Amino acid sequence: MSIKLLWYLTAPDGPYPWDPKGRWKTDFRHLEQLAVTIDRLGYYGALLGTSANESLVVASALISATERMRFLVAQHPGELSPAVLAKYAQTFDAFSNGRLLFNVINGNDAGLAALGVHYPHDERYDFSREYWDAFRRVYAGDTSGYDGKFVKLAPRSSGPSPMGTWNPPTQLPGIPLWGAGTSPAGVAHSVELLDVYLSFANTPPLLGDKFRRVGAEAAKIGRTLEYGTRLQVIVRETEEEAWAQAEWFLSKSSVEHARRSAERQLPPGVTLENYRSDNPIIQKNVDTLLSGRLPSAKDLEIYPNVWVGPAWFGFDILGPASGTTLVGSAENVAARLREYEAQGTNAFILSGWPLIDEAHRVADLLFPLLDLDHGFDVPSLGVQAKPRLAPPPKAAAA
Repeated sequence: MSIKLLWYLTAPDGPYPWDPKGRWKTDFRHLEQLAVTIDRLGYYGALLGTSANESLVVASALISATERMRFLVAQHPGELSPAVLAKYAQTFDAFSNGRLLFNVINGNDAGLAALGVHYPHDERYDFSREYWDAFRRVYAGDTSGYDGKFVKLAPRSSGPSPMGTWNPPTQLPGIPLWGAGTSPAGVAHSVELLDVYLSFANTPPLLGDKFRRVGAEAAKIGRTLEYGTRLQVIVRETEEEAWAQAEWFLSKSSVEHARRSAERQLPPGVTLENYRSDNPIIQKNVDTLLSGRLPSAKDLEIYPNVWVGPAWFGFDILGPASGTTLVGSAENVAARLREYEAQGTNAFILSGWPLIDEAHRVADLLFPLLDLDHGFDVPSLGVQAKPRLAPPPKAAAA
């Protein structure tokens, strides 16, 4: 087996961006430099998640600066007509030689309503199925229209007029769809629609259990999926160096930040004071937090090299989620990635801070130790210490 490694291509950035003092004020120039780095180092691609910028616009603007990386672009169904999105995708693929992937985001009720999508939770998945089915048909060149419950497209005439001339599809059978969904409705939607099923990280055995449950549901309808996860990474030549960096990250956090983050993980009606975890490591860390102190970096290691310390995506003290981090020497982090692979994970969306520096470090230290499935040869570039542009200025502290 082999794996795909993707990087993160979305603001913010900085040495510790979860704190305003450690967050840079980035712009398009910075994103372009980051994209060039990802491309030249040989990553399979990069995730452009939801942010203040429209992800598809950013990706389009970076086509000419890159050659082979794929752009995994977050997209909510309903933001655009599926026919309009299909034409955008045909154009992007024609100009980039087929380097577009979509990350299907189903969002939440309030956020989607602000975009004009007004469906309750489970019905939203029914709408998404139709939306992406219509998108795929139009992208593939179907001009017969679409008559669904939620999506209705009139037939399109082909011809010499600007409205009738579209690019043919570049990727066949279509643009791969990546995405997630954990509720029963979300899993049913995922196994019918997606090519790559994504999940926040957990320990390798627990993530593998989740992927196997999803795979069993997919098998019921005759489908097989690939599986991916999202991880931050602190990799160094030695364990001591890696954990020293984790301790430094912890020093840039606070009890208040940790508590706010933990409270966002709590189920409704539960407080941190009455929360109880079956995992003694997690419960010990909660008790430390309630005493007004932060755990040490090593106390936040809940599985070998799996860390739940501070991150842009959260301080997951109650258990692995969007901010889970791999910490360790190159050999140990590579061993952990192989353990995830053995549990069914094919793709890893990674990040480390600052993004450009850590992209170099991961490529230099990890790529030679892994069997990569990137569709092209990834040489050992030895680029960790190559000069890069100066970082953008820090934003003013809040």
